[in-house]
Amino acid sequence: MREPAFWYRPRSPKSHLLGPLGALYGAITARRMARQGFDAGIPVLCVGNYHVGGAGKTPTVLALTKLLRELGETPVVLSRGYGGRLKGPVMVDRERHTATDVGDEPLMMVRDVPVAVARDRLEGVVLAKSQGATVILMDDGFQNPKLLKDASLIVIDSERGLGNGKVFPAGPLRAPLRPQLARTDALVMIGDGRAANDVAAELAKRNKPELRARLKPDAASVAQLFGKKVLAFAGIGDPERFFRTLRASGIEVARTRPFADHHMFSQLELAALATEAQREQLTLVTTEKDLARLRGTEGVPDGIVPFKVALEFDDPAKLKQLISDHLYKARERRFSQR
Repeated sequence: MREPAFWYRPRSPKSHLLGPLGALYGAITARRMARQGFDAGIPVLCVGNYHVGGAGKTPTVLALTKLLRELGETPVVLSRGYGGRLKGPVMVDRERHTATDVGDEPLMMVRDVPVAVARDRLEGVVLAKSQGATVILMDDGFQNPKLLKDASLIVIDSERGLGNGKVFPAGPLRAPLRPQLARTDALVMIGDGRAANDVAAELAKRNKPELRARLKPDAASVAQLFGKKVLAFAGIGDPERFFRTLRASGIEVARTRPFADHHMFSQLELAALATEAQREQLTLVTTEKDLARLRGTEGVPDGIVPFKVALEFDDPAKLKQLISDHLYKARERRFSQR
């Protein structure tokens, strides 16, 4: 879906009218979140959002994958496989799966880490453990109560924040903020904005750390596009952030084409992009997630450049200590319960 503009306005008649429905939805979700989850038997680290849409979960998961391996762990990502037709449980295979099968994010992440897709999280745990996982990294699922989380890291785009602060459909929140704050172990703030500073302040009162990070463009991607005029397109939670990142990297963005998150491109849309790029002598550029979604699609134009980014933390030592502490506490708790 494409996020309604009124979600990010301070006052809106639409938001006011949808408020009662949002209150009902929020009450139901908050009640579900209070349930006791199933213990996977190994540490479970959840990377989630307070709100619908994108904020940088996938780069955060990949950054944590690298850190966990440095700590001697064997992580396996557990994903619901949003947008895919397979209910699972299934291990993602780039050779035989497409985004239509397992979703775009799992297909992108599996290049770096094993990914188990399962609508039923408990079945996904069994599959992940069969692959030798010592830690499960949950991609999303913060509001899902079925699985006990040993630590939940919440990702927020510091430029956009939480919009109007109201619960879906009146706003972007998946549940009322207070019960979500209570279950948060750390906040990952991406970028240099101030829109989420009030959330960080509330968590600081609960002695929950704030971790600042930023998306760093891949040097090879920048070099490949340097000196070229580009037509940038993206079907992610916040396409404008992608376009800003390109411009901030010194790339001349002549045209932009935003699409809804997880958008499945039609042959007609791809042909239109190719025609426009050819007519104006522009290079087509998109995100890695969009390119993963295009795999196996007919009519994909030649020469689309994927713009790669990686998440870098301002204080990696602080992140390493945080994760190490949570892993130690998770294992100590399970040992004491034997």
